[in-house]
Parts: sequence; structure tokens; C-alpha cells
Amino acid sequence: MSAGSVEPPTPYLRVDLGRLRTNVAAAADRAAAAGVAMRPHAKTHKCPEVARLQLEAGAVGLTVATIGEAEVFVEESGAEDVFVAYPLWLTAESAARLRDLGQRADVAIGIDSVEAARHNGALLEGADVAVLVEVDSGHHRSGADPADAGEVAAAAVEAGLTLRGVFTFPGHGYGPDAREGAAADEARALTAAVASLRASGLEPDVVSGGSTPTLAVTDTGVVTEMRPGVYVFGDAQQWELGVVPPSSIALVCRATVVSHAGGHLVLDSGSKALGADRAAYATGWGRLPAYPDARVVQLSEHHAVVDLAGAPLPALGTRVDVVPNHVCNTVNLADALWVDDGGGLVRWSVSARGRNS
Repeated sequence: MSAGSVEPPTPYLRVDLGRLRTNVAAAADRAAAAGVAMRPHAKTHKCPEVARLQLEAGAVGLTVATIGEAEVFVEESGAEDVFVAYPLWLTAESAARLRDLGQRADVAIGIDSVEAARHNGALLEGADVAVLVEVDSGHHRSGADPADAGEVAAAAVEAGLTLRGVFTFPGHGYGPDAREGAAADEARALTAAVASLRASGLEPDVVSGGSTPTLAVTDTGVVTEMRPGVYVFGDAQQWELGVVPPSSIALVCRATVVSHAGGHLVLDSGSKALGADRAAYATGWGRLPAYPDARVVQLSEHHAVVDLAGAPLPALGTRVDVVPNHVCNTVNLADALWVDDGGGLVRWSVSARGRNS
């Protein structure tokens, strides 16, 4: 897609290609130095061009959240190995899609119960699809008790499924001073899960974990692969947590100053552009790189109200950049990423947006 010097109308998502490449390389280098595989979570960017950068940097494959995302990345990025890191409960239709996908790439899915193992095994009989058992390492969202991993894995094998290993998501690492504790919980849970598999006479090939907040402290003596996602772009949550400095954030929402009502800065980047996520620890609905002390203090569908913390108001019509709180949600609202490659803006399609099943 051609580059150009004319900016698209605001609000739009703008990516600094240099920072993006640096972020991809840094995570790949950490994994290589630790002797573990990198399998980044592509639900963050949903973009085949970003996936190709990750694969070219040495990723063994991609993590996705849905079958639809897996289909896009196999078809458009050349991914040959995809893992749907989700406890799928299949239907005849979704099983047929996995069968088809398994003929074009190595495919694995998540399960976290004996019932799902038996159900999915019956629908996938003879298909070239592997499974990993998800265990709960403290996030308390999905995942079996680590001690029960062997029972779930044995049921999968009995149902005719190929066992690849175990995985977890240390999502409770998304909090102030929570990274080290979550990484330790992850290591304990995965160690217990591996022991449970071995007690059932099964040996995992893959022990998968990791997240962006815990990337630097993941126990690489336990995991064999890591699955961070947000690291490619960064966002205001990671900035707030101290995981990434603002100088590493590769994606912003470029917005226009439309009003000075009430003495505030009002931008055209509302929740339909930024997303509406605000974690309990977040100090606003977004941050501005040019004004480090500023916060988005009010957010509606098409308005973002910013407290500039005493800085002078930029003139009406000025374009400013906003770092969204949760970049995964932000990207899913956009059709395209406008990538600054140093010579202009290149349009990259967000091909996997909306592929929620």
C-alpha cells in the first residue's frame, strides 16, 4: 500500500515503525538469550504486517484468541503455526474450520476441563489439531487447577487428541508491584501442572506462559515459550505500571483539538477511537506523550477531555497524540494502522479485527 505525505482525518492510529521494530527485536532477543521460544499474542495488533515482523524476528508461531484470528494470520501473514490460547467449546461448524486450518498449518487449541476434552475430541476425530491444557496460575479467569492438569490431559489423549503441553496466563501481573508475584505464581502453577501430567504418564513438549508485564521476570527455567502481546506497541497501562517508558510506545491515536470549553483541552478521540478501558490503578483514560503530567479525565463516544496539569492549551485545530490505556481494544476499533516508516505514512490493514469467533 502506497505511502503519502497527507495525513488521514483524525482520529486515527499512528505507528512509529522504528519503535515497533525495536520492541519486536528486544523481546525476541530476550527469548533467544534465555533459550525459550517466542510465540507472541497477535490479538494485540490483528495485523498481518506486524505478524510478519514477529515471525521474521524468530517467533516460532503466533498466539491468537479465536479461530477467526488464526484463519486471518495463516492466510495473510504466512504463519505456519498458530495456537488458539482459549478454552474452546467447539461446534460442528467451528470444528470443521479447525480441520481445514489444520491442513494448512500446525494448529493447537486450549482446553481446561475433562468435559471439553471429550467434547472437542469427538468433533475433531482424525483432525490434525493439538491441544494444550490451560491451568489457573492466579488470575482466576479460566484454567484448571494445576493439580488436575494430568486428568484433563489424559482425557484429551483418550479422546484421540494430540497433547502438546500446558499453558497459563499470569494476568494478575497487570497491577502495581504485581509482576514479580505473578511470575512466581506462574512458575509454581506450571511446575505443578507438569508434575500432574507426568503422574498420568504424559510428557509435555510445550510449557507456555508469559505476558507483557511479566516478560522481564518470567521464569525461563520453567517455561519453554512466552506469549506476550502488548509489548509490540505499549500503552498507557504499561506506562503507568513502569513496564515501558513513553519513549518505547509505538502506537498513538492522533487527535485534533476541537474545543477549549471549560478551560480544558477537548479532543475528537473519544471511546470509539481509544476504547473505554480504565483499570482500577489507571489515573485517566489515556496519556499524552507531549504532556507527561496530563490525563484524559473524561471520555465519551466522540470527546476526550484532557487536564493538561497547568500546561498552556494548544490552539484549536492542533493535532496531538494520545496513548490509549489498552491498545488491544483500541486496535480492534480501527480498520487501519497508519505506519510512519520515515518517508511517509503507509496503511496497514487491521485484518483480524472483529474476528471474535
